Amino acid sequence: MGRVSGKVALVTGASSGIGRASAEVLAREGASVVLTDVRDGEEAAAAICKSGGKARFIRLDVTSESEWRDVIASIEKQEGRLDILVNNAGIAVAGLIHELALEDWRRQMATNVDGVFLGVKTALPLMRKGKSGSIINISSIAGLRGAPNLSAYCTSKGAVRLFTKSVALECAAMQDGIRCNSVHPGLIETPIWSQVVPGSNEPMDLDAAAALRVPMRRKGWPDDIAKVVLFLASDDSGYMTGEEVVVDGGMTVGT
Repeated sequence: MGRVSGKVALVTGASSGIGRASAEVLAREGASVVLTDVRDGEEAAAAICKSGGKARFIRLDVTSESEWRDVIASIEKQEGRLDILVNNAGIAVAGLIHELALEDWRRQMATNVDGVFLGVKTALPLMRKGKSGSIINISSIAGLRGAPNLSAYCTSKGAVRLFTKSVALECAAMQDGIRCNSVHPGLIETPIWSQVVPGSNEPMDLDAAAALRVPMRRKGWPDDIAKVVLFLASDDSGYMTGEEVVVDGGMTVGT
C-alpha cells in the first residue's frame, strides 16, 4: 500500500473501464486523483471518496485545448502539483477503408491522437515544476499491428505509441525527471466493445473471441491494465521510459 502516496494523478476517460479502474487503484495506493471524462464521472469520484480515497471529477473534452488548460489550472490551484498523467480517453471508429467517412477519420484522430498530444503539452509545465513525473499513454495492441475494418483506430493507436517514445526522449534530453511509457491492452472487457462489429448487428462476444485468439484463453479486465498503470506511475519503474508494455494474454507474442 502507498506506492504513490502523496502524488497527484490526472486520469482521462475515467468514468468507466480502464480509466476508472486506474483511478481507483491509484487512489487506493495513496494518490489524490482528478478524474476527467466527457461523460459524467461524479459517481466514480464519489465511490473512491467513499472508500477512503481522495478524488474529484472535472468534465473534460480531450479534443479541446482550452478545456485542457482549465483542468491543469484547476489542479495547480487546488492540488499544487501534478505527478501522474494517464491519457486513457479514446474511441474506436470501425469501417472498411473505402467506406470510411473523412469526418469519422478525423473524429478518431481528434480524440485518440490530439487528445494525448494536448494532455502532454498542457501537463508538462506543471509536472516540470515538481522535477519528476510519469506520463502513461494508453495505446492498444492495435497500435502494434494492423487489423481489418479498424484502419483509423490502428493508425491512431500507432501514433500514440511513437508519440510516447518522442516525449520520453525529449524529456530525457531536458533532464526534467519525467518519464513517458505506453500501455497496449488486448481484449479487455470495457465499454468500447459495446460498439457494433462491422457487418453485424451484434456487439463482439469477447469470451468467444478470447477463446479463439488469446493464448491464455480468457479476456482481460480493467484491473489487469490498472495494475500496470500503477507500476508505471510508481517509483518501481523509475528506470523505464519510452517503453511499450503489452498486456494481452499473449496475443502478440512472436509478432
